[in-house]
Amino acid sequence: MQSLGAALSRSDAAASRLKLLSYNIQAGIGTRHFRDYFLRGWQHVLPFPERIRNLDHIASLLADFDLIGLQEADDGSLRSHFLNQIEYLALRAGLPFWASRVNRNLGHWGQHALGLLARHPAARVERFALPGRIPGRGVLLADFDAFSTPLRVQVSHLSLSGRARRRQLDCLIRRATEHDGVNLIMADFNTTPANQDLQRLCQEAGLKLPPTPPSTYPGWRPRRAIDHILVSESVEICAVEALPFGVSDHMPLSMTIELPARVHPPALSHPTTARVSG
Repeated sequence: MQSLGAALSRSDAAASRLKLLSYNIQAGIGTRHFRDYFLRGWQHVLPFPERIRNLDHIASLLADFDLIGLQEADDGSLRSHFLNQIEYLALRAGLPFWASRVNRNLGHWGQHALGLLARHPAARVERFALPGRIPGRGVLLADFDAFSTPLRVQVSHLSLSGRARRRQLDCLIRRATEHDGVNLIMADFNTTPANQDLQRLCQEAGLKLPPTPPSTYPGWRPRRAIDHILVSESVEICAVEALPFGVSDHMPLSMTIELPARVHPPALSHPTTARVSG
């Protein structure tokens, strides 16, 4: 029979090692060549049968991960057969917790959304808009207390404009620095690691990128690293990889991390008892 201490240590280890995924799923369109942007442009607004098959294929990937940030999902509109793609993926992948945030509400024509899927429920979820000349960018934020340390996750999709992205990064920095535990940011940043503003995000929020972030765009011949998972300095990055998958114009970005141990208060040298009056 195993000791209770051994069982707990194994449980703590499992709770500290996490498999993360950040993926711009392009609403399940499945772009595989530059020409598809023109030939399949109608699929951004109209339904087609292959979309559900693409989502099922994505769900088979998501089932292997603990925390997943999604960009360019659809929260339920004509193009997605009025299906909340984030809820659908969570159910198909067997992930009990999911949350979404609609970034751009186009009514029946599109519900552009961020998604977060996890094996454990969040203690708190917050949704907020990001600044920009054109509305439609935001953050899905969740605090977790089910792991080896308090964990804050931000999922986002930033602007192409450098000026707007700079202001949006300020918001991410502010929400990361107000949290005392570990921070993760999973996003389509639309910029490479060499970008000064992305480097400033790391410096001011105490975050880091992997030493060699893999290229994720375009998905059929990746040349640019624009999808990133940023983690607190105290987190160990065990592995990172862009996965060949072929169901979007982005490759999914996978990362395995080791969380730091929770800091417990020192144990009392002598047990104490409480007296109940009455």
